[in-house]
Amino acid sequence: MSGMSSHNFFYQIKLCFLDQPNTSTADLKFWTTQRDGCVELRTEESGIASLPPVTIHQLIQDSVQKYGDYVALASKQGDQWNKLTYKQYYEQCRIAAKGFLKLGLERYHGVGILGFNSAEWFISDIGAILAGGFAVGIYTTNSAEACHYVAENCEANILVVENHKQLQKILQFQDQLPHLKAIVQYKDELKEKRPNLYTWAEFMQLGKDVPDAELDKIISSQKPNQCCTLIYTSGTTGQPKGVMLSHDNITWTATAAGKTVRLREATDQQETVVSYLPLSHIAAQMIDIWLTMKYGGATYFAQPDALKGSLANTLREVRPTAFMGVPRVWEKMQEKMKAVGAKSSTIKRKVATWAKGVGLETNLKRMSGASPQPMKYHVAKKLVFKKVRKALGLDRCSKCYTGAAPITKDTLEFFLSLNIPVYELYGMSESSGPHTISLPDAFRIMRYDIKSVHTFSAF
Repeated sequence: MSGMSSHNFFYQIKLCFLDQPNTSTADLKFWTTQRDGCVELRTEESGIASLPPVTIHQLIQDSVQKYGDYVALASKQGDQWNKLTYKQYYEQCRIAAKGFLKLGLERYHGVGILGFNSAEWFISDIGAILAGGFAVGIYTTNSAEACHYVAENCEANILVVENHKQLQKILQFQDQLPHLKAIVQYKDELKEKRPNLYTWAEFMQLGKDVPDAELDKIISSQKPNQCCTLIYTSGTTGQPKGVMLSHDNITWTATAAGKTVRLREATDQQETVVSYLPLSHIAAQMIDIWLTMKYGGATYFAQPDALKGSLANTLREVRPTAFMGVPRVWEKMQEKMKAVGAKSSTIKRKVATWAKGVGLETNLKRMSGASPQPMKYHVAKKLVFKKVRKALGLDRCSKCYTGAAPITKDTLEFFLSLNIPVYELYGMSESSGPHTISLPDAFRIMRYDIKSVHTFSAF
């Protein structure tokens, strides 16, 4: 990211020692593997790297104060979108945090979350952090053995699962987890009642007698330079590594990345995203949870079969202002559009071919620094580009991104020819997500030899 190298992404912290006896500045390091450890923050005197470090709770409070009555989360049931405002979202996170405390969540122990994107996933994640635990996403495609490894490694006290299918994975090794105290299932009814197994409704009632003061005491003891979440890598080089991210890693990155990609703070129109990529991965967490929260945006949840075809319908309905797709998502869009175009009339095909030629020529010049917009470009935009964007649900989207794996030049040029620049970004779990980002006035289409690129895609 331009201008951000002075504030390294995965290191930090400077404040924790103030409240810890026998700890001096000299004792702090830029990294730690201790679950309760603090790291030294490195800041600058000016610019984005000079921002005061804040905790997750401080970020949430700021968003609630600014955007309290704006829509934060939207989940579809039938034909209706059920929406939570920022005030309601925060209250639900506090209720979940007290529920975790009631179930015996210990400080610096994991709350594993295994399921498809949902409001319950977000609330569990934030609730775990507020309660002093570690939020730990688990890939829904993991085998029972892989789930066991993550749950054991983070010393999970509680596991939150989506449905009966995911629950069955946990039950296979439940007795092998000495730290596990409870399981919560957030979708569907329980098919069998077991000790310490709760529905979401039951769970959200558990903490009602936990005093606010008890939770607030834990929240106030949290420091920006302490770990709050674990991101487990995809395990392509052996067992997954649990990347420790601090409050500051998340809150600062959300602020800085948002400024870089020019997110707008919520006014009459909110930034809107569709959540469908795996939330166990830092990319989806940063975009869907933290960036959106920082700037008062709205997150709409796709259906579980999003990548099997329903995503297209959700995009057309929600019309996001920002959209992140891994290369395969863009490739499937390209394939579908080519198939539809092949069935068009001869005249429509000729017009589309002409417009795409104009679009590619104009946007390649723009990529090189020129900004010509000849009359034929405006004609092509009216005849073709606007219609294509509307058909894709991207007519409001000014920020289209791809990452997590190499994308072909052919796919990038295909969308560029339709006046849809798809900007590439690169990042890692260890960098709290984004590390380098292309922008409308700073991007290049490169030619990749896919066979020679070794990628550790988690998708």
